Amino acid sequence: MNNYLQIHAADNVAVALADLAPETEIAIPDNRFRLCDAIPKGHKFSIRPIKNGENVIKYGSPIGHATQPIGQGCHVHTHNLATNLSGTLHYEYNPEFPEITVPDETPVFNGYCRKNGDVGIRNELWVVPTVGCVNGIAGQMVKLFKERFRHDEIDAIEVFSHNYGCSQLGGDHANTRRVLANLATHPNAGGVLVLGLGCENNQISALIPEIGLYDPERVRFLVAQESEDEIEEGVSLLASLYNAMKNDRREPVPLSKLKVGLKCGGSDGFSGITANPLLGMFSDYLTALGGTTILTEVPEMFGAEHLLMQRAENRLIFDQTVRLVNDFKDYFLKHEQPVYENPSPGNKAGGITTLEEKSLGCTQKGGLSKVTGVLEYGEMVSRPGLNLLSAPGNDLVATSALGFSGCQLALFTTGRGTPFGSFIPTVKISTNSELASRKKNWIDFDAGTLLSGAGSQAVLKKFVEYIISVANGEKVNHEKNGFKEIAIFKSGVTL
Repeated sequence: MNNYLQIHAADNVAVALADLAPETEIAIPDNRFRLCDAIPKGHKFSIRPIKNGENVIKYGSPIGHATQPIGQGCHVHTHNLATNLSGTLHYEYNPEFPEITVPDETPVFNGYCRKNGDVGIRNELWVVPTVGCVNGIAGQMVKLFKERFRHDEIDAIEVFSHNYGCSQLGGDHANTRRVLANLATHPNAGGVLVLGLGCENNQISALIPEIGLYDPERVRFLVAQESEDEIEEGVSLLASLYNAMKNDRREPVPLSKLKVGLKCGGSDGFSGITANPLLGMFSDYLTALGGTTILTEVPEMFGAEHLLMQRAENRLIFDQTVRLVNDFKDYFLKHEQPVYENPSPGNKAGGITTLEEKSLGCTQKGGLSKVTGVLEYGEMVSRPGLNLLSAPGNDLVATSALGFSGCQLALFTTGRGTPFGSFIPTVKISTNSELASRKKNWIDFDAGTLLSGAGSQAVLKKFVEYIISVANGEKVNHEKNGFKEIAIFKSGVTL
């Protein structure tokens, strides 16, 4: 097997699959030459001369332009490649719908069937503060409850601390209220205590209408300023919720009941070759069964958005996708920031040079299926199929957003590694086997086997089996490590 790969026949660069020394002989079809530079693994080298100003092509699409002449076999990176991206664009709707194979059978998993028809993959007891001021007493309540009562008949007890709920205006305040309301009825929670202070902007009296229909045995409320001893009252409410949920049992349900978030972070030069395409195959598989996937990180669609737009199910979805992308570009421009300043130092060290290159790899997580829905931040998903969600690229903010929109779990690809976990199971999929071997306490699944000759269908089969085990209750590493957090998106002023 070669230690390099030309991904698409139209590409004028190839990717090193291992560290390559100068003078290494390269044999691309009808093209033999030697490298003029050392090429770190994951990085690009030119397979033919590239003129100054000429587009550099990877994945069959431009990832920027050469800023100087690049000789054949030379390293292509930040020193000689720059982005083509600028501001908002006009797009034309030219739909293309690749054929997706429908699986012969629908697998099942064992989930918690909730009264409203949703299915959870965990049965957890949550405390949801309405405002950051009560984070501390929420923690005290849970600590005292655990000391006094048996609590081993459920999956976990969590406090989802945050620093918002007050001193916010307009859209920020509305977003905070919306996502906290969504937490209150998330199917992974068998019981929720919503804890308020009493003087905050995010009043429980205003939050309840946002929650809508809820089971009063499973969602309880406490306003600390209205209680003589809020800690004792909170412990009593937690005990009541625990007793209501402790006898919940898993039942067989079709895999199509899953709503799965698609996310990447700490990407490298292999992300668009292994882990992201694997998620794309899984997304196509699940949506063909009637399930739901959600792709977010809008800034990491810039430069590849046209590929999503041409798969918009209809003109309305196309227009909503255009608005999703251009609104996020306007958000950058409003704050006088460039729309293309995205690849992090870790991305660049791993071989990613421009945002277009990162985006063309990132959007592969959405596979080839039709785009059936476009969601605002905090909006609950309602349509099966592939949905696009408005949220930034930040790992914790974006993964939280996927959970806020109804995902029971998130699939998170990474080439650099990260220990974090959101409030939903966050499955870490490595792009390379070296990372999976070195960070066994972070990585849950190794997609790097695709580089060593494992067949894509065999890896997909193994991956589906693993996801079913997670849906059945197998803990992923961040759950074992006790890392569960939420982060709420903020775009405006703080009073």
